[in-house]
Amino acid sequence: MDQSTQSQEKGKNYIPLVVTLTIVINGLIAVVFLMDGAASSAPFDVTLLPMLNAIYNSFTTVFLLAALYAILRKNVKVHRRFIYAALTTTALFLVTYLTHHALAESTSYGGEGIMAGIYYFILMTHIPLAAIIVPLALLSVIWGYTNQLRKHRKIVRWTMPLWLYVSITGVLIYILISPYYA
Repeated sequence: MDQSTQSQEKGKNYIPLVVTLTIVINGLIAVVFLMDGAASSAPFDVTLLPMLNAIYNSFTTVFLLAALYAILRKNVKVHRRFIYAALTTTALFLVTYLTHHALAESTSYGGEGIMAGIYYFILMTHIPLAAIIVPLALLSVIWGYTNQLRKHRKIVRWTMPLWLYVSITGVLIYILISPYYA
């Protein structure tokens, strides 16, 4: 992006866009989750979708770690590419997550004892942080893209560890609940 384009982009207020996208994304997740497989006549095996979710979350984790490594080495170009890759795999996750919850009934965790406690702790921390990561990731990407580095550096101190936590716990949730998919 050239200097004049950066100046134009820097002056724009992206907050309404971020708020709108956050409401739409989190709202869609809530609606589809509450539907609980209302459209249960899927033309394919929907148990494949949670595995895809875990795969996308795994790639997101790898891309975020690579982006962190790149920026610690002051390689902004590579950092941006890995962040865009993480954003892409997160978007793909969102598509498969929404599709799964629209087509399949919720799966209950069947474990007991300490494993149930671990599962529900991870799940109960993952859910609110996944909702919070939406605006944080969007603002981080926008402020990085528009070269508002002061704002970007401030927010990514929160975004990076939370996004990593959400992507890692997403995989752990899949591993723990996958034996109970019908």
